[in-house]
Amino acid sequence: MADKFEQRARALDAADALAPLRDRFVLPEGIIYLDGNSLGPMPKGVAERLAEAAETEWAQDLITSWNKADWIGLPRRIAAKIAPLIGTEADCVAVTDSTSINLFKVLAAALALNPGRTRIVTERDNFPTDLYMADGLSRLIGKDHELVLVDRPDDVAPALDDRTAVLMLTHVNYRTGHMFDMAGLTKKAHEAGAPAIWDLAHSAGAVEVDLDGAGADFAVGCGYKYLNGGPGAPAFLHVARRHHGAAFQPLTGWFSHAAPFAFKPGYEPAGGIARFMTGTPPVLSLTALDRALDAWDGVSMADVRAKSLALTGLFVEAVETLCAGHGLTLASPREEALRGSQVSFYLDGHGYEVMQTLIARGVIGDFRAPDIVRFGFTPLYTRFADVVAAARILSDILETRAWDRDEFRQRAAVT
Repeated sequence: MADKFEQRARALDAADALAPLRDRFVLPEGIIYLDGNSLGPMPKGVAERLAEAAETEWAQDLITSWNKADWIGLPRRIAAKIAPLIGTEADCVAVTDSTSINLFKVLAAALALNPGRTRIVTERDNFPTDLYMADGLSRLIGKDHELVLVDRPDDVAPALDDRTAVLMLTHVNYRTGHMFDMAGLTKKAHEAGAPAIWDLAHSAGAVEVDLDGAGADFAVGCGYKYLNGGPGAPAFLHVARRHHGAAFQPLTGWFSHAAPFAFKPGYEPAGGIARFMTGTPPVLSLTALDRALDAWDGVSMADVRAKSLALTGLFVEAVETLCAGHGLTLASPREEALRGSQVSFYLDGHGYEVMQTLIARGVIGDFRAPDIVRFGFTPLYTRFADVVAAARILSDILETRAWDRDEFRQRAAVT
């Protein structure tokens, strides 16, 4: 059976039109990297570009580089590269801050559009920072906003009513990889009189996203997962053009001012998306993200999605065949239309140990408490041969109980 999977993988790799893109990345020899949904690898050219920014633009040209090297234009240039990946226009995207901070800003703006309503509808299994920021914002503004936490995807639409202030969802769930119907649920939110916020942390660069086509009001996303911008890379946010005049965010730093270098004491919001900026752009991290996004030159998101489904489908089949009888239960949707670019399995009792053993064997995924082993598939560099090899190594670890060692039980700070 393993030979059958390997033969399929070889055939799929030979026919893969995206295969040459792997050469755009720095990938350590002997590593099967299935964690690009947590941190993308470094694209080639990033290190050299960072060195140029540090050694010439900063060290030699000093402050003149804000103009000479157009540091000031970095957020705008990066927005133009991200916009096509998420189905919107560049002047509807701001590249700034972290995903959490950006969520705070757009949630504040969305709630202000619906001042008489009190409910924020979201998923109980949403990424925790989204829930924490919503709770913190509600406490700060002193209003009795209620987080309505639905337990199943099918429960989202019925939870929307005339009390709903905003729908706030992560497009692809970080634990299971379940992908919501963005267009359908945005429509339902609008029918209930509420705007919709979408967190694209596990979508941008992984699946086809059409924010404008779906009618999304606001969105946020990060630069360090599938966009490969480096650890802690700056995030982005989206505000639909129809909200540019009325939407207002509370973190009114000087870069959101209409004339930041006029240095006026009174605040006057910039027009358009610029009012969602905050403070001084972090030039070095933006430089890395800017260069990293060049890896997307000429890439079709439709091709990315097609390969993603083929990769994840093969992995599910291989793991369920080769690892049968060892307690793995598929946590991700089996139906392709509902699955993002990751595959997660429940593994009760020793999931952490198994993942640490996999990493020691050169297969890098991650663990999400309490019982999920998670694997991300990035079509720009993941090969079908990697998929089958990872499944075989996982099978051997489970069959031999190689995970049952003290060294794999020691919990690291990051899992």
